[in-house]
Amino acid sequence: MDYNLSSAGEKKTNCAEKNKCFQLLESILDGENIPEADRILKEKLEKCEPCYRHFHLEMAIKELLKTKCCHQITPQDLLENIRKKVQEIK
Repeated sequence: MDYNLSSAGEKKTNCAEKNKCFQLLESILDGENIPEADRILKEKLEKCEPCYRHFHLEMAIKELLKTKCCHQITPQDLLENIRKKVQEIK
């Protein structure tokens, strides 16, 4: 990854592997078993402004959906179709 850090240790403003990073952050948010997830998350959020913003946006969306959606069981095939469509859009 391209970190482009200043000598003061500021966050990079561009991420060379943005899609890959965003996918990883979303997997961590979804609770997938990612080896060393805590370390990866901490490192990305400390060093990369795009990753930091994306992570917090995804977290806010997830929290909003959790509070606004009714607690009905969603059919597994619907979930898979939604995930597939989201991946196609990316």
